[in-house]
Amino acid sequence: MIHHLDDNGKMAVVVPHGVLFRGAAEGHIREFIVNEKNWLDAVIGLPANIFFGTPIPTAIMVFKKNRDSDSVLFIDASEGFEKVGNQNVLREEHINHIVEVHRERKAEDKFSYEASSHKLEENEFNLNIPRYVDTFEEEEPVDLESVSNELEALEGEITETDKTIEEFCKELNIKPPF
Repeated sequence: MIHHLDDNGKMAVVVPHGVLFRGAAEGHIREFIVNEKNWLDAVIGLPANIFFGTPIPTAIMVFKKNRDSDSVLFIDASEGFEKVGNQNVLREEHINHIVEVHRERKAEDKFSYEASSHKLEENEFNLNIPRYVDTFEEEEPVDLESVSNELEALEGEITETDKTIEEFCKELNIKPPF
């Protein structure tokens, strides 16, 4: 497809995520496209289950010949969707956001990052989106003392409930279940 692309052409291809990071021949192809030819413009990660009958997450690779820049824009759009039946559907406002970030090549925290050719080479041309877009959300610390107190309170409630059940069983002249 790239071979048939006009010298000033631009093309987008939907691929499974494995294409972005698998080694062997695919790794050599990525290196050629990114390093030697500088044709890769952007990688956009889509939500899983966006295409009918395909529950796997996919990505859009945007190629452009005669680029001014040697960096690649990474966009993680995997969280912006609406569940409609069994499918995930990109909302119009999210599509507009993706397009805006791509056009302006904006870096946004937890959404997009523009990686230099040096960074791509450093990562051996692995284009896996989480290598470039950090979406990690730190969890709130757990207050162990509070949880322990809550468990103790629940134990007390369970003991009281067991006693009540035992009294009802005595009244009914049946054996308690515990």
